[in-house]
Amino acid sequence: MATTAQLFEEPFDADEYIERLAWRTPGGGSKGGAEAFDPKRLLEEFENHIEELKQLDEKIQRRVEKLEHQCQREAKEFAHKVQDLYRSNQVAFQHFQELDEHISYVATKVCHLGDQLEGVNTPRQRAVEAQRLMTYFNEFLDGDLRSDVFNNPDKIKEAADIIQKLHLIAQELPFDRFADVKAKIASKYHDLERQLIQEFTAAQRRGEIGRMREVAAVLLHFKGYAHCVDVYIRQCQEGAYLRNDVFEDTAILCQRVNKQVGEVFSSPETVMAKLIQNIFENKLQSHVKDKLDGTRQSDVEQYLKNLYDLYTRTTALATKLTEFNLGSDKHTFLSKLIKSIFSTYLESYIDMEKEYLRSRGAMILQRYYDSKNHQKRSIGTGSIQELKERIRQRTNLSLGPVIDTHGETFLSPELVVNLLQETRHAFERCHRLSDPSDLPKNAFSIFLLLVEHLCVEHIDYALEIGLSAIPSSDAKNANLYFLDVVQQANSIFHLFDKQFHDQLMPLISACTRRKRASNETINCMVGQMKHILATEQKKTDFRPEDENNVMIQYTTACSKVCVYVSRQVEHVRKSMDGKNVDTVLTELGVRFHRLIHEHLQQYSYSSMGGMLAICDVAEYRRCAKDFRVPLVLQLFDTLHALCNLLVVAPDNLKQVCSGEQLTNLDRNLLHAFVQLRVDYRSARLGRHFS
Repeated sequence: MATTAQLFEEPFDADEYIERLAWRTPGGGSKGGAEAFDPKRLLEEFENHIEELKQLDEKIQRRVEKLEHQCQREAKEFAHKVQDLYRSNQVAFQHFQELDEHISYVATKVCHLGDQLEGVNTPRQRAVEAQRLMTYFNEFLDGDLRSDVFNNPDKIKEAADIIQKLHLIAQELPFDRFADVKAKIASKYHDLERQLIQEFTAAQRRGEIGRMREVAAVLLHFKGYAHCVDVYIRQCQEGAYLRNDVFEDTAILCQRVNKQVGEVFSSPETVMAKLIQNIFENKLQSHVKDKLDGTRQSDVEQYLKNLYDLYTRTTALATKLTEFNLGSDKHTFLSKLIKSIFSTYLESYIDMEKEYLRSRGAMILQRYYDSKNHQKRSIGTGSIQELKERIRQRTNLSLGPVIDTHGETFLSPELVVNLLQETRHAFERCHRLSDPSDLPKNAFSIFLLLVEHLCVEHIDYALEIGLSAIPSSDAKNANLYFLDVVQQANSIFHLFDKQFHDQLMPLISACTRRKRASNETINCMVGQMKHILATEQKKTDFRPEDENNVMIQYTTACSKVCVYVSRQVEHVRKSMDGKNVDTVLTELGVRFHRLIHEHLQQYSYSSMGGMLAICDVAEYRRCAKDFRVPLVLQLFDTLHALCNLLVVAPDNLKQVCSGEQLTNLDRNLLHAFVQLRVDYRSARLGRHFS
């Protein structure tokens, strides 16, 4: 049987099984093997093997049946165990519920007991604290500070807490009876304040951040806390400006101090803002004043160069400083600091720029004509001169003296390059230093000076001289050098035209593009608001099916619009500065109001729906406060008053319409809002507007 079992090894193949069985039988191989092929013997072996297989099958079948019975028995036993466990689990769950209820009951009692204990303990603690302060107050009243807390330098923190509270109490006492004790408390208050500031100063010099943080926390409740911040700001600047580059030194200083401020002070953004304000108002302003005031009258060219360089580096520094936490509106804060330094210089910038270009251009022209030993003549220009030239060219009439220029064209490429170079620098300064609203006007005034010096005073003058030098028609050996003048003038004008398109047009078109981009951006914002309202606002919002079961404060559409608008307002403030912020936010706010006004007129309102509309408008009005534009807030105030018409009792309509915010509005507009009420016809509200 063992041999037979080996024949069933996996993988099982019936043909292979027969072959192996025949091969193992003597005389059963196909070739006969070592013995001759014996079919009878092979048949006998097969018959015996079949019998063995039957016996094996019966044995395996009995074993399978036995295992099936055992499996069924164990399954029944397991099912009984699962049922017992389920019943036990139900009992345990019931006990757990009872225990949970008991715990909740105990917890409620404990909370109630805790509240009672707190109600008893809090007055007790206050009484103990009051008794303690009265004890210390008596010491001041007697003039003998016996307590260790006032005499031990190691307890200065505890003493500061006590004296700060006593100082507040003393402020409430009548002066005539307690003048002496109030003076003693105030003296001790200022003495401890001074000691704390000295301790903070010493800790800062030693670099002990932990001690600085501890002292600053104590001083936070004293009036001298601001002085502590001033001391910190002054000391952190010591040794910071050892190089000649004040802007780079400032950036390095702020980078170093920023981390320390966060570890020492509870409001690091306030301290950093005060540090930067101190640097701008003292170090940078002094540096700018020294650089500019010394050259303002003596060397205008150097003054303009210095102004451009200083303003550029200051704005670049401000951009670096925006990476620090300086409060919620750091861009406006830094813009105001820059304006405080440069406002007086920028106000007069364009006048000085034009005066410098005017004198510089005249000097370049005069220097050129002096080099040619040429005295400029006063030669007429315009249509009359052109007519005289045409007559002289077509006739032999003498219409004026012929000027002999000895072949000189009086056009200088070097002079042209100098004028264009000066103008290019002026355009660069104009772009940087001009207010965006004044940029096109200032750039055009610079361009007019270039036209005056280059086109009128140089090119036109050379052409006039050339025309005057044209000989008469009967002149012999005439040298028509006027064509050379025309050729040079044409080449020069190409340079002039190139600067016009490269320098002037970008400055003017940039303002146009900026305005167009702002309008397109606002259109995109309003479009997004309109999409939110269209997809989120439902008609049932303002006509709820169950008037008595409305739990929301304002609708989902209103919430999402307000979140979107607040995010866009913040983005505008970060992306723009100066008057641009107010201009863009005013336009956005007005269009925001118009959108909401038109949106509300698309629905009809039940009594509760009208209340929801009022809540929505109140939320829109709260959002409108972020614009900081009085006009926008006024518009939403009026809209809020209009929405009151949706809920007011019919008999009170006239009174509401004559209110302060609605009395000046068109009655058709008021009537249009009243018509949105679902009870408009049933309550005959129209008669109130007849």
